[in-house]
This record gives sequence, structure tokens and C-alpha cells, in this order.
Amino acid sequence: MDLLIILHSKFYIMDIYVGSIPFKWKDKNLLELFSPYGEVNEVKIVIDKITRQNKGFGFVTMEDDLQAKAAIFGLNNSEHEGRNIVVNQSLPKSSLPSKQRQSTTKSKAPDFKSAKHKKALPPWLRKEY
Repeated sequence: MDLLIILHSKFYIMDIYVGSIPFKWKDKNLLELFSPYGEVNEVKIVIDKITRQNKGFGFVTMEDDLQAKAAIFGLNNSEHEGRNIVVNQSLPKSSLPSKQRQSTTKSKAPDFKSAKHKKALPPWLRKEY
């Protein structure tokens, strides 16, 4: 029975969320961190498009479910370069609660005391289109 469970778990690929990582880390740092626990398929650190700096979190995909759970248990809340990293199984976007918006309508242009103040705004806020 135990052998069946071990063989059955080999078919599951686990995605792991890694948060609160140092901002100077690259993909290779996460690869080096997770590779002692087993085979790592993919490593992706999320990068800010404007600053080109990592956003402090990333994702790791491991082939074996048991090795991934061992990595989560071993690395969660461990300190690296002065930061305690958070390691959890990542959840699909559909299972996360969505942010509720305040209103779905476009905001109105503000009321102005004079035409001079209105001219200070860009044309799309002056409703000239």
C-alpha cells in the first residue's frame, strides 16, 4: 500500500510560492536553494517591468510531490540574507478571493470653480472628446 502511494505521488507536479525573498536574488538563487530537496523543473522570480528589480516573490515547480513538501517544510520561515522567506504550496488564481471594486462606473470629472482651473487638466479629464 505504501509503495502505491509513493508511486502515485510521482505523477503530481507541485507549484510552490516563495515570498519575502531578498530583492537582489535571481532565478539561480532559488534553484540553488531548492535543488538539495529534489529535481526542480522551473524557477520564476516575478520582476517589476519598470524598475527591473524582483518584487520579492517567485514560484518554483518541482517534479515530485513528496520532495516539494519536504522543501516547503524545510525552507518555510528560514532566514536568508537577513530575511525570513515564506514557502507555501501555490494556489491557482481561481481559488484566491477576488478584490471587490468600489464602483464599476468611470469616475466623474471634478467640479471646478473657474474655467482657468479646468484648463489645467489634460483633455481626457476635461471631457473634450
